[in-house]
Amino acid sequence: MKFEFSGPGRIVFGLRSGLESLPEIASWSRRILVVTGADVSRAGWLLDGLDALGATMAIHSQPGEPTVDDCREGVRIARAFGAGAVVALGGGSVVDLGKAIAAVAPHTEDPFDHLEVVGKGLPLPGPGLPCAAIPTTAGTGAEATRNAVLAADDVKVSLRGPSLLPRLAVVDPYLSVGLGAAQTGWCGLDALTQLIEPLTSRFANPMSDGFCREGIPRASRSLSVALRDGDDLDARSDLALASLLSGLALANSRLGLVHGLAAPVGGLLGAPHGAVCARLLPIAWRTNVRALSRDSHPGLERYRDAAKLLTGNVDASIDDGLAKIEELTALAKAPGFAHWGMLEQDIPDLCERAAKASSMKGNPVDLTLPELAEVLRQAL
Repeated sequence: MKFEFSGPGRIVFGLRSGLESLPEIASWSRRILVVTGADVSRAGWLLDGLDALGATMAIHSQPGEPTVDDCREGVRIARAFGAGAVVALGGGSVVDLGKAIAAVAPHTEDPFDHLEVVGKGLPLPGPGLPCAAIPTTAGTGAEATRNAVLAADDVKVSLRGPSLLPRLAVVDPYLSVGLGAAQTGWCGLDALTQLIEPLTSRFANPMSDGFCREGIPRASRSLSVALRDGDDLDARSDLALASLLSGLALANSRLGLVHGLAAPVGGLLGAPHGAVCARLLPIAWRTNVRALSRDSHPGLERYRDAAKLLTGNVDASIDDGLAKIEELTALAKAPGFAHWGMLEQDIPDLCERAAKASSMKGNPVDLTLPELAEVLRQAL
């Protein structure tokens, strides 16, 4: 057995931990770039708090999933402003963009050569700016990963490397209160997917297993509660912790079929990543179990474990686990891919791209192009 572990320099978790983290962030630099979402007013507490501590701030507002051009613009702002630190406050897209800007800004104005797939995949030459990642959704776990996903034309690609890890990850469940039902459901199922896939991955290891075994029951028991009552802080805390654990798990193991398909699908359609994962998760479970069953593959035992964790029942079968996933995905109401504009003729190219995706390498069993195509037809 051989594996490695990496994570943020420091993780702080708990209600109101966002406010409590501000003195540490302000100590890094007096000139801070704040990367946030479309509604800058949601960052008011952060801007006011840093201002009271003597920091001067520039703001980069990101309205949707980030592109390579968004990263270039953020780097331009950071360099022109002379930023000595970056704070990313928002959903997974905002956190990824903030991490990318912080990693690239000290070295170059253009990240293109460092991108996978479309660029040369060159490693960044050294440390980035100190970065604090403060998620306001509970889904991607981006605060704990060493990559950042950006869109380039109709492809989603990654910057990857140790300099993408934040110096500080602040997970404050209170910040997700008020998140709408659709975002809560899709983000929660993204986190659940990122716990199930590393647990069943061919690259699973004892450390990533621990994160998954702790996170799956939390996501499973609390997602329906948060969808019924978005102000339930216990449920919000469970989902926030599950999301953090999912980031730590995927960063130190691998993902699988869902994310292998989600990257090209999301790049083509511009659909929310969590909605794509929510739609694919039960279909991928059935597909992988069917393929593993052909040869009585030992990976089936991992799905039995996942079923027990999902249901809280030590006697649960693989089908019981699938039933729980189908229950949760029905509550989240993720639409079929036709809703986002996917057509039948898109499927062959998407399958070719998915087969080459980094995430697909972690799937517990190799799947054929026709099997991938059938997954997408069911998701359509």
